[in-house]
Amino acid sequence: MKTTIAVNGACGRMGQRIVQLAHEDQELQLGAALDAPGHPQQGKDIGEVAGLGALGVKVAAAIPVGHRIDVAIDFSVPEATKSILQICVERNIPIVIGTTGFSPAQKAEIEAAAHHTAVLLAPNLSLVVNVLYRLVRQAAEALKDKGFDAEIIERHHRYKRDSPSGTALQFAKVIQGVWGDLPIRHGREGLVGERPEKEIGMHAIRAGDNVGEHTILFSTLGETMELVHKGHTRDAYVRGALQAAKFLATRPPGRYTMDDVLGL
Repeated sequence: MKTTIAVNGACGRMGQRIVQLAHEDQELQLGAALDAPGHPQQGKDIGEVAGLGALGVKVAAAIPVGHRIDVAIDFSVPEATKSILQICVERNIPIVIGTTGFSPAQKAEIEAAAHHTAVLLAPNLSLVVNVLYRLVRQAAEALKDKGFDAEIIERHHRYKRDSPSGTALQFAKVIQGVWGDLPIRHGREGLVGERPEKEIGMHAIRAGDNVGEHTILFSTLGETMELVHKGHTRDAYVRGALQAAKFLATRPPGRYTMDDVLGL
């Protein structure tokens, strides 16, 4: 039996690619395509919006009452996530959240929702990035208190709204979990003096159509190690989201991570 998905933010770049790759997946079926009430594509067939031809699913502002959905995938903006999250809680629909830029209060609402339905929130849904989190932690453990500096460099397209990326912040959180609650220095300018021992450097680049690159640099006097992920297309994130949706569709209420999807 196919897993029926709803896509929130369906008319965006990520949303359209989710629709396209889900259409190719024999294990998935598109059940709803959601976007903002005032979006110019409201009422149009999402297949035509995504360049697939008619699929019989029209862009709507909410999941129709009585419409069966096994799992929702959200790639939108925090305000839109809040709306779909409420629906998922009320109707016990599992939800995969790939949106970033949440405030602490919004994150608390997402955590609370996990008491009522299955929730997977990840700053990055790429399978490789989530393996890289594990490798960065191992590197931080091996190099702790051995005189190494940690710097994180992230690159994204000119249209990305939040900075630094949620993925970059997660890499910093992984290092902090091993090295302690080090302050994060966002870029450097002027006569700032020598680099302190205890900080994590963070640098955000916004240019062109880069879909996402992250470099985690561990360096000391005499040698440097770089752990790098480069996203060539958005498909890396979309395929991870679809894998997460298949995993989450049959899970009981609770908070899940990509480690659960990967079996780590």
